[in-house]
Amino acid sequence: MNPTETPYVIARELTDISDELRAVPAPPLPALPAPFDIRTVDADGADAELLTEWMNRPHLIESWEQPWPVELRRQNLRAQLAGTYSRPCIVGYDFAAAGRPELGRRDIAYLELYRPAKDEIARIYHADPYDVAFHLATADPEAIGRGIMFAFVSGLLAGIFAESNCRRILVEPDHRNVAVRRMTERFGVPDLGEFDIRPDRRIKLYYLPRTPADIPTVRQ
Repeated sequence: MNPTETPYVIARELTDISDELRAVPAPPLPALPAPFDIRTVDADGADAELLTEWMNRPHLIESWEQPWPVELRRQNLRAQLAGTYSRPCIVGYDFAAAGRPELGRRDIAYLELYRPAKDEIARIYHADPYDVAFHLATADPEAIGRGIMFAFVSGLLAGIFAESNCRRILVEPDHRNVAVRRMTERFGVPDLGEFDIRPDRRIKLYYLPRTPADIPTVRQ
């Protein structure tokens, strides 16, 4: 059982946490500037099928390694929505802003916002309960390599910091994920180094503090 007492277990979510930390709500849905929009995933609607198709695209199989069947995807989404660890979201974009009105407005990416203090990366650094981290999967090839996702992340960072209790934002790509590392470093985001979070997973941990006093420290 996970902390929500549902059978599905989110592999990364910590269960040995205090009741006080467990009571901290999941990250709120950030407001995004047009031409972007964002919504929480509907686990019981068509979104599970959409995400299943996305995650079975070759470039996302390689980076996310989640080519799950639809029912497993639905269970994962339900578990996220039932708890306070993370929130699954779908990002939309109006291609008219890129001079391509014929493509219209459509869903382009999957976003997971989560609390690092409730995640396995809390074993690496001293996480604040209201820190926020995210995983991003760009599904639409028309949104790749055109500056669209860079603009999205810029708005996302500002939207996350609108939560006044959030002291820092974390990004923790696989150390081999050059694309995510390049984008993160374009924002001038520093890192704490590379870490073996599991025997089969090595990450690079980036952080964006709200103030200099919020720079995180590594656990010894």
